[in-house]
Amino acid sequence: MDLVIAVDDPRIGDVRTLLDRHLAFAREVTPPDHVHAMEVDDLVDPDVTFFSARRDGVLLGVGALKRLDETHAELKSMHTSEATRGRGVGRAMVDHLLAVAADRRYQRVSLETGTMDSFAPARSLYTQVGFEPCAPFGEYTVNPFSACMTIDLTARRSQPTLRR
Repeated sequence: MDLVIAVDDPRIGDVRTLLDRHLAFAREVTPPDHVHAMEVDDLVDPDVTFFSARRDGVLLGVGALKRLDETHAELKSMHTSEATRGRGVGRAMVDHLLAVAADRRYQRVSLETGTMDSFAPARSLYTQVGFEPCAPFGEYTVNPFSACMTIDLTARRSQPTLRR
């Protein structure tokens, strides 16, 4: 069966378990004052749309889109189960979140991720998709533990679609 990405509730059992792993990972590799992962209860905010990726009903990954203003959204809570890493789930989720953002007419999507080696696969994925380094946005600050990235969706809309 194909991967199904859909709006989901971050408070349900298997999703909460994966989000708890996400938070534990962030806290394990990031200094306490620099962990920007959202708590489960924050993911039900009306400005946040939370998605899960499932195959045959099995949870493989999660991600969220947070509205910052009328033209700008933030990618949040990206995490894939350890067993499925490197199998395209993260890429499918990012592509889905960017498509949702484009449908909502956001002009830009940004994100914050860590600079440590543990976050290298995430930074690589975001770069492959087209995110570029940017100045801190929102409440983020310049510091040695955070890498902020952004993608201009207006430029993507004006480019011809490539077939895969």
